[in-house]
Amino acid sequence: MEKATTIQHVYDLLIKTNHQLEQYHQRESMSFLEEVHEHFDGVASLNLTDIHVIDCIGRHEPINVTTLADRIELSKGTVSKVSTKLLKEGWIRRTQLNDNKKEIYFRLTPLGKKLFLVHERLHNKVQHQLLQFLDRYSTEELNVLKRLLSDGVGFLGAMERHDKSEEPKD
Repeated sequence: MEKATTIQHVYDLLIKTNHQLEQYHQRESMSFLEEVHEHFDGVASLNLTDIHVIDCIGRHEPINVTTLADRIELSKGTVSKVSTKLLKEGWIRRTQLNDNKKEIYFRLTPLGKKLFLVHERLHNKVQHQLLQFLDRYSTEELNVLKRLLSDGVGFLGAMERHDKSEEPKD
């Protein structure tokens, strides 16, 4: 197959994969939120951003707003808004470290820990399925895939930075 034809075929497969990933993510998100709503009373207000904030706090507690925002790639303002909601609803609590009384950190409440564990269990299930899928490939094939995905992440990051640099300044 001619290189240009192969490149076009790879492009078409990437587009199809992206579309299928979006559909899968939507189904999984809806399924997860339905499960959360079944197991926890009064959580109709939680969305996936809220749950990912809870997940990040659970993995890295105690954690402050700045570190939390960096880890989940959201603005500090968004994290502040979400954390205020989660505090009010009893999913997380504020704390201070003994050596730093000025900085506010977050920890999960017992209810937040329960939700964190449900979320972690579902992520582990998906990860196990993906690892089983990838196990069919040789080390050499996986190295090519690793290079492709790494280069793709760099390419998309560069495109995003370029797009942001072209945004009109107010």
